[in-house]
Amino acid sequence: MTPTKPPIAVTGLGLVTAGGKGAEATWNAVCAGQSLAAHDPVLDGLPVDFSCRLPSSEEDIDRAVGRKSWRMGRFAKLAVLAAREAVRDAGLDPTTWQGSRVATVVGCGMGGTEKWEEQYARLDQHGPERVSPLTIPLIIPNLAAGEVSIDLHAHGVSLAPATACASGATAIALARDLLAADLCDVAVAGGTEAAISRMSTVGFWRMGALSGRTDLAAGASRPFAADRDGFVMAEGAGILILERAADAAARKARPRALLTGCGSTSDAHHPTTPAQGAHGAEAALHTALHEAGLAPGDVDHVNAHGTSTPLNDATEATLIARALPHRPSVTANKGVLGHTLGAAGAIEAALTVLTIQHRRVPPIANLQAPAPEFDIDCVTKQPRPQHVRTAVSHSFGFGGHNVVLAFTQA
Repeated sequence: MTPTKPPIAVTGLGLVTAGGKGAEATWNAVCAGQSLAAHDPVLDGLPVDFSCRLPSSEEDIDRAVGRKSWRMGRFAKLAVLAAREAVRDAGLDPTTWQGSRVATVVGCGMGGTEKWEEQYARLDQHGPERVSPLTIPLIIPNLAAGEVSIDLHAHGVSLAPATACASGATAIALARDLLAADLCDVAVAGGTEAAISRMSTVGFWRMGALSGRTDLAAGASRPFAADRDGFVMAEGAGILILERAADAAARKARPRALLTGCGSTSDAHHPTTPAQGAHGAEAALHTALHEAGLAPGDVDHVNAHGTSTPLNDATEATLIARALPHRPSVTANKGVLGHTLGAAGAIEAALTVLTIQHRRVPPIANLQAPAPEFDIDCVTKQPRPQHVRTAVSHSFGFGGHNVVLAFTQA
C-alpha cells in the first residue's frame, strides 16, 4: 500500500510525569512496571484520597521554570519544562531558529482547576479584593500553548485543542497537518494536565470513573484486569518535536521514529460513555493505517488508552481483537503513571516512540493476565523484548473523541 501522507520525523521528546522529570526517568518507571499511586494530602477526607503526583516539589518546579513561574498555572509550568527538554533533545536552539515557522500545539483537558478552587476560597472568605488579578491566565487551558510559545520564541501557529483525554493526541495530529500544509517547519506538540484537586477528584468519583481502592493505592489502576474498577488521577506533560522527514534529514537530525498516520473520529453517541462496538475508534485506526500505507497485519504493538475502567477497557479490547486479530503486543501505561487526562495521549505517544526505539515493550502494572473475555496479548510482569516496526497509540476522550496515531521505525 502507498502512504497517503508524507512521513513526519519525531526528532525530540520531553516528559514530566509521576515517573520523574525527563523522558529517561519516565521510560525507566514504566519499564519497572510498578504503580506510582500514593496517598495525596490534598485529597484528605475524600472518598478517594490517592493520586499519581510528580515527585518534584512546587518549589523545585518553580526553580526549574525560572523567573516567570509566578504567573503560570501548574499545567503550564509542566508544559514548559517538557517542551524545553524536547527542543534540546531535537538539537534545536530557540535563540537562533526562525520563530515564525515554529508552531506550538499543546492540548489540555481541564486547565488550572486547583487555582480556580484556591481563588474561589479567597473570594468566599475574604472578598473580591483578595482574588488574584492573575486568576484567569492561571486557569485557562490555552495558556500552556501560550507560555510554551513565549518561552521558546515560537511565533508561528499556536493552538490549544481540548478533546478531553484525547487532547494530547489531537495536538500531535493537528501539528502533523500544519507541517503537511507547509504552515510551519517545526511543531512543538503534545499535552499537559495538572488537574488533581478536591473538586475534580470528587467529580470523577461521583461519575464512577475512579478506583475506590483507598486501602491499596499502588494496586488501584489495573488496565484490562477482570477486577478493574476505575482510574487514578495523575498529572504530567508530554511534548514531541515534529519536522518533515526531509527537513530533519537536511539538518542531519536522526529521528527517534516516524509519525506516519493519524486518524480522528467522533462516536457521536454519549457525553461520557464510549459507543458499544467501538466502530468509531476502529474507523480512526483504519484511517491512521491508510495514511501510513499499512495494513492491520503490519501493526506489531498497541499502546492502549487502557484507563482501567470497566467499560472503556472492554470497548478497547473488543476493538483490538476485532481489528487486529493477529494479536500484537499491548501495553497500557496508566497502570504505572495514572491517568493524566489531557496529557495522556502525548505521554503515551512519546512512550510508543521509545518502545520502537528501544525494542522493548513495558509491562502493564498490577496485571497478571487480561480478563478471560479479552482476546488480546497484554504484556505483564516484566518488559518484553520486541522488534517493533509499526505501533499505534490509542487515545479516547469524553465527548466521543477517538484519535489513533501510527508510528514506524525511522
